Amino acid sequence: QAQLVESGGGLVQPGGSLRLSCAASGLTFNDYAMGWFRQAPGKEREFVTSISWNGGNTYYADSVKGRFTISRDNTKNTVYLQMSSLKPEDTAVYYCAAGKLASTIAHYGYADYWGKGTLVTVSS
Repeated sequence: QAQLVESGGGLVQPGGSLRLSCAASGLTFNDYAMGWFRQAPGKEREFVTSISWNGGNTYYADSVKGRFTISRDNTKNTVYLQMSSLKPEDTAVYYCAAGKLASTIAHYGYADYWGKGTLVTVSS
């Protein structure tokens, strides 16, 4: 049974940085593109970023371009989200997702597996 477990969330001040991790198990990690989504209180879930199986292609939401970086380590079955220059509007529960194509994750929000999320709060 596939499982995605996010970690690294917490409270950070505006302008600060945070790195999220998502550890995958129960699936052939190299067969999947990975992505991050987020859901702020009272809002719908939105796409943040995705990465192809080998890291060759990445996609970003306009709201995080230049501030967030997605990466993956296929030897550790883990995908990362490095967040910098954080803003209060980045406050949300961040979800990890696994799907067949990074483009599909990005354009249609479709994924085969989802994590349970980790909370990121940006506040002074």
